[in-house]
Amino acid sequence: MERRSYKISAIIINKTRVEEVVIDPHADKHADHISDELILNLVAELVHTEHIAEEDSEGFQYFVSEIAYNSKFYKMVWLLEDDKFYVGVITAFRDRRI
Repeated sequence: MERRSYKISAIIINKTRVEEVVIDPHADKHADHISDELILNLVAELVHTEHIAEEDSEGFQYFVSEIAYNSKFYKMVWLLEDDKFYVGVITAFRDRRI
């Protein structure tokens, strides 16, 4: 399994202009309720927002976000790489506890 990459219209997240979304194959374990299209919509919900990294390691900042979309709640684990213009999505899943 390989990472999938999608070019997107430029958005701003954490004051960084993002032009691409890279989805890790780890997200596929939730394929019964998460699609690449849904992940792209969840990333779009991050537009013009500021997030504090859960971890900052070797040029990567890792984030965990709870996102409301279409009356449902999702948790997404994602990253930004220093001086790069993409969001890397490690995984996303529906959070039924909320």
